This record gives sequence, structure tokens and C-alpha cells, in this order.
Amino acid sequence: MRSTSRYLILLLALTLALSGLLAYEAQRATRSHQVTAERALKDYATVAAWEFVSASEEKIDRALATALGPVTSTPAVSPYDSLPPPSALAPAADSILRCDASQDPARRYFALDFRTGTLVTSGQSRSPRSLAWLRDSLLEPARRALPRGGQYGALWMREGPADAVALYGIKSLRYSGYAVHDAPVAAYGLITCPAALATVFGDVLARHALLPRSVTGGLANRDLVTIEVTDPAGAIIYRGGASGPAGFGGQAESGSFVVRVWLPTAVAGRLVVARPASRLPVLLGLLALTAGLAAVGVRQLRREQELTRLRADFTSSVSHELRTPLTQILLFAETLELGRAGSEDGRREAVDIIVQEARRLAHLVENVLHFSRAERQMVRVKKEMVALAPLLREITERFAPLAGHAALRIRTELDERLAASVDPECFHQVVINLLDNAVKHGARGGLVTVRTSLREGYARVEVEDAGPGIPPADRQRVWEPFVRLRGSDGATGSGIGLAVVRQLVAAHGGRTGVDDAPSGGARFMVEVPGGVLLDSPAAPVSHRITEATWPES
Repeated sequence: MRSTSRYLILLLALTLALSGLLAYEAQRATRSHQVTAERALKDYATVAAWEFVSASEEKIDRALATALGPVTSTPAVSPYDSLPPPSALAPAADSILRCDASQDPARRYFALDFRTGTLVTSGQSRSPRSLAWLRDSLLEPARRALPRGGQYGALWMREGPADAVALYGIKSLRYSGYAVHDAPVAAYGLITCPAALATVFGDVLARHALLPRSVTGGLANRDLVTIEVTDPAGAIIYRGGASGPAGFGGQAESGSFVVRVWLPTAVAGRLVVARPASRLPVLLGLLALTAGLAAVGVRQLRREQELTRLRADFTSSVSHELRTPLTQILLFAETLELGRAGSEDGRREAVDIIVQEARRLAHLVENVLHFSRAERQMVRVKKEMVALAPLLREITERFAPLAGHAALRIRTELDERLAASVDPECFHQVVINLLDNAVKHGARGGLVTVRTSLREGYARVEVEDAGPGIPPADRQRVWEPFVRLRGSDGATGSGIGLAVVRQLVAAHGGRTGVDDAPSGGARFMVEVPGGVLLDSPAAPVSHRITEATWPES
């Protein structure tokens, strides 16, 4: 048994360890999936940023092509051609990329001749310092080249709170000779406020799909991303899109502005490839459940070990209980057989002892049979309406020979009117077991009281003893099989008497209980349904004390 127990404990420990390992590996897999999903979301944000840059540049280029195209789209055919004045842009450009009247009351245009370095402006004048900066910036070789592989570019002008942006295009010189083609000859442009570009960015956000529908599930840009556009120096030009805490971000740059895109945390989970929900609570729950099952298994194993020990004690106790009456019966039967009882009184005493021990033996066997039937759920009761007072008097009189070498006084307080629907044979066993328990655990020579009453339709039988009583914590355990309370080691018995009481009373649909007796001992109670009061005699409650003493032999 010990080796089996060790094997089971080892198996439970391995199960718990395996569950912990599986939970750890599952959490690692979940974390790896989460990291992959986060990278995918950051890639989505970067793709959306580049798509926003591309769409914005395309829209700005189309607007500048309309505004500057009449001048810049026709190449010069000779290095000595005269250039149109910047005011030539006004007819086509006045209505394009404008700010409101308070920010841009008069459109400003400029033209820079790369041949002479002369900057000419029209419209509202700028400060000499800003014009010098614009001239020097446009004369840089990188600015004179065709920007972004196209035809148009932008320069951000810093003038305190009145920041502006210069949008320009390159007018080229096309030689018909052998060596050079499309050489830059002049730059034409207009000056406007950043809000004009913000209008372009807002229109792109509203109209252009930044991610495929197969990824977004049909979400609009304003619900999908948060956009922030800044100039190269970091000043914010435009901000829009979804609200909420920033989640996974990406960035893209053009020659004129920088775009940052975030997928908010609340939106990221709605994408096709999104972060998986954490499985840690479920894994921890499963691990806790496994640990709980292992604990239940260990507890069950301990109970099984305890049950095995109790059964061994039961076997030992029953063997002792059977051997004692059998020895007595055999001894006095041999005495009679060999004629050693010399007188009639001696023979009568031997016969009485044989009958007494045979009854004790029959009682013990009956208890074991009832317990065995109850364990196999084979208890059958045949109820009939019985007056309890005569039945209990008969039981107490028959119990006296079973008391053995005990000094016994039984007091009965019986309601003569009380009757109940019970199986007389089973009820006899119930009361005998309660009296036997009172004799074994009560004070020697003490009083045992048997009382009946009617309580809410239940016929109650109480048996009180004068023993030490039962602690409240043990009052449920005493009804369990093989249980022997601390301090009762000197008492004899099989340990199943009260268990049989509970099983037989439950078969009647009744209930059992125990509490403190007024005398200080224990009071055991059984209640069976169907109690009634018959026609009352003159003295409904009878009191009687039966006293019998068996000296130690």
C-alpha cells in the first residue's frame, strides 16, 4: 500500500509539473505570436505612412502643375530668352492652395533667374532677409535639380509666428545642340501658409485608402490611423485621424514634409493580423485547476489510507468482539457437556450466560449485515404504524442482557400517545445501537434516559448518557463508519454502530443529531417522519427506571 501511495503521489507531482511546463510553453508561443503581430502592425503603420506621402505628393504636384504649368511646362529654347515675370502666374494660381483672407490677403509669387541670380517677386512684399534666404536656398545645386524625379518642390520659410511655405517649379532650358538637354534656367513659385497644405493632407486622409480593405475590414482612415505631418524642422503642419492612446507607429519622409502614422491600441485588435489576446489568465486557471485536482487526489489518497487503517481496526475490533462471546459460549457449553456444573443453579447460570453471549453475538452480526446492506444500497424498510412506547419498553428490557459487565440504569420518559410509521425490526436495531453507545461511552453506573416526543410531524427518540459528552467539532464525524473519537480508545466495539443508526434512519426519510445533555453527557436524537398522537390515555407520559447490575467477573 505504501509503494502504491508513493507511486500515486509521484504521478500527481509529474502531472502538475507537466501542466506547468505546458502552460509555460503555451505562454511562450503566445508571446512569440504577439511579438510577430506587433511587428506586422508597425509594418502596416509604415506602409500607411508611405502611402500617405505618395498620395499627398501626387495631389500637391497636380495642384502646382495647374498653377505653375503655364510658365514652367514650356522649356526655353535659348540661354538668352527673356523670362516671363512672376505676375504671369496669377491667372492660373490665384485660386490654388490658398489660405483664408486673414492669413493670405494677397497671393505672393516669385521668379529666380539661375543665369543671373536675380530674384523678382510680385504681390505682398517679404522682408529682405527672407527673400535673401529664399534666393540662396533656390540657388543650391540640389534645389536647381528636378526635385523627387518630378518638377516641383517646397521650401519652409521661418519668420517668427508668420511661417510660410514656398512652392516652386523649375523652368528648364532645352538645347537643340549636341551636349546638354533640360538644363534648369529659372525657378517660379508661390508663397502660401502651411494651412493650405493641411487642407491637402486632410483631403488625402478622407479620400485615399492607406491600407488594403482586406486588412482593415472596411474601416475608414479616420477610424483606423492617427496622422501627424511635420516640416523637416519638426513643426506640426497637420494632425488628424483616430483618437485614443497611440499604439504602433511608422514613419515616412518626402523632400518637403515628414509623416508619422499610428495605429491606436483600440483599433489594432480589429485588424486581420492583430495582437492575440493574452492567454495567461486561462493558462493560470488551468494550472490552478490541475493543482486543485492534484490536491484533491492527495487528499483522497490520505482518506483512502485512513479508511484502510480504520478498516483494519474494524477487522481487529470485530474479531475481538466475535471471539469474546464465542469463547464464553464454548466455555460454558463444555462445562454443561462435561457435567462440571454441579448444581441446578450452576447449570442455570451457564445457560443464561450462553444465551446472553449468543444475543450479543447476534447483535454484532446484525450490525455488520445492516452496514453491509447500506454500503451496497440494499437497505429495504417495511413501514407500519407502530405505537412507540410499548416498542421502546420491549427494546430496553431486551437490551439489559447485552450490557455485559456494566452497572446500568435506564430511565424511560415515553409519550404513550405517540405512534410513527417505522419498520419495527430496523427501529429495534437503531435504539439498541444508541443504548449500546450510551453504555460504552457513558459514566459507569450512570443514568441513561430514553425519551420520546412529537416535533413538527416528526417522532423523536432521544437517548441521553452521563458521559463526557462530544465536542461540537466532532458531532458530525461520530456518525461516520469506523470513527473513534480521541479519549475513547478504551471503549470496545466495531465502530459501525452509529453509522448503522444514521443509515437506517435515512432509509426511513428521517434525520439524526447529537448535542449536549442537561446532565452534561451527550444526547443522541433520531427523528422519523409520520409521527402522530393517538387517542390519549389518562397518563400520556409514563416514567420508569429499569436498573440492572452485572458485577465484574
